[in-house]
Amino acid sequence: MTSTVNIKSFWAKVLAATFIFPVAYLLVLSLAESWLFPELFPVSFTAERWSTLFSTNSELFNSLLLSLVVAVMVAFISTLSGFYTSKQLAYHRKRKLWMRLSYFPFVLSPVIYAAVLYYYFIELNLAGNIGGVILGHILIAYPYSVILFSGFWGNRTQRIEQLVQTLGGNRWQTYKHVFLPLAQGLLLICFFQTFLISWFEYGLTTIIGVGKVQTLTLKVFQYINEANFYNAALASSLLILPPIILLYFNKKYLFQKRW
Repeated sequence: MTSTVNIKSFWAKVLAATFIFPVAYLLVLSLAESWLFPELFPVSFTAERWSTLFSTNSELFNSLLLSLVVAVMVAFISTLSGFYTSKQLAYHRKRKLWMRLSYFPFVLSPVIYAAVLYYYFIELNLAGNIGGVILGHILIAYPYSVILFSGFWGNRTQRIEQLVQTLGGNRWQTYKHVFLPLAQGLLLICFFQTFLISWFEYGLTTIIGVGKVQTLTLKVFQYINEANFYNAALASSLLILPPIILLYFNKKYLFQKRW
């Protein structure tokens, strides 16, 4: 019995190290002043890149703020609109047809999907600006939220809604006191997921933004193409920070039911 526990503990540590190593490597590389082959470790370290990150003229910091604004707006709009739309589709007579259409954005790659939509974005003067990028991200995140919420509107939820209406509750009261509390955990999951969809989106941002909307993801690839690995590591460290934070809250709140 003890040996079995030790084996499980060993493999758990190996798995944890496997996930931690890439993150640790990026942090070390972002702090390295010089790290050339065949050196096993950096010759020296510097915090200059991190200190200049928060300067007033830092393009990387501006990209970080821009990505946060875009991702939060996309997640907020997609979560609320997807929650409401999924309810309308749940009781629609052509529900199966509309649900199949919800999967369409995920059949194509984001680059092809953006190329198909690019003409309409030009006609609407949305190409090359933040509004167009946000709308483009919503066109991917919104169907995802509809699909995610589709399982919430089952027979139990419908019976509760009918009970509230029988007791004299209106639509606003039903949403405020019944649907939103019941779906609280699912709403948070949807917000986290749609945030990450927007946060990591590259292909659609590149085409719709035509290179003018420099999100953090675009900065990472820009530094890699320039062979600027130290700045690429810094940008990548910033890129993986929100997923780590969301993973922490996801574990603490959704699984342990506490904040």
